[in-house]
Amino acid sequence: MTDPATKRFRALFISDVHLGTRGCQADKLLDFLRFHEAESVYLVGDIVDGWALRSSWYWPQFHNDVVQKILRQARKGARVIYIPGNHDEFLRGYYGTHFGGIEVVESIVHEGADGKRYLVVHGDIFDLIVTQAKWLALLGDKAYEFALAANRIFNGFRRVFGAPYWSLSKWAKHKVKNAVNYIGAFEKALATEAQRHHADGVICGHIHTPAIHDDFGIRYINCGDWVESCTAIAEGHDGKFEIITWTRTGEGDEPAAATVAERRAA
Repeated sequence: MTDPATKRFRALFISDVHLGTRGCQADKLLDFLRFHEAESVYLVGDIVDGWALRSSWYWPQFHNDVVQKILRQARKGARVIYIPGNHDEFLRGYYGTHFGGIEVVESIVHEGADGKRYLVVHGDIFDLIVTQAKWLALLGDKAYEFALAANRIFNGFRRVFGAPYWSLSKWAKHKVKNAVNYIGAFEKALATEAQRHHADGVICGHIHTPAIHDDFGIRYINCGDWVESCTAIAEGHDGKFEIITWTRTGEGDEPAAATVAERRAA
């Protein structure tokens, strides 16, 4: 197996890792961080899942390794900015402070290499379910965990028969009309907020759906997640943004899984 060469970007944006949950693919994120570095690293919320950790403690070594890798990047000189989301809202009482070289902020404006300004925010405050009916959000979170667990079992059988991975939640997001409408409304709300800040675009997370588009007259960028999509947003030194999908898990990967990450740029 040939390892990919380390790639250096102007900025990396990562969200919805959900460390502390069984669905988190920390092994893939750790491998991604081994081969991707940036001058600035934005952690765009739900990095640690406080909701899950409150109900039951789950913190395997890979999860700890991800934290240590991020701290190491900060020590090596990268600027690391943490924007808490709803699952790591326990950090919202620490805006303006630093932990191990990591800045904690409510939101921030990132200036691209081309001079364009991007509002960076997790996005949960624009989700009416989270803000107006948290009990329903918690119920939905448990349902999502159940779907992921069922998915792991289902895909275990698919692997036995040589079939590729299939995501129930992704299928539902694209097929269920209400889910499609919810994503569209969320994207429009974030685009409107970016315009209110006189920004040229918005970079967010929260809905676990990676995207780069200009559908609402402003650049909308969503980081995706590290539960199913395993995606990050990268800004090159030319100001170009791209979605990187990472399929490797590091040592022991089959050659087919060691191919370079899929890149979709816009």
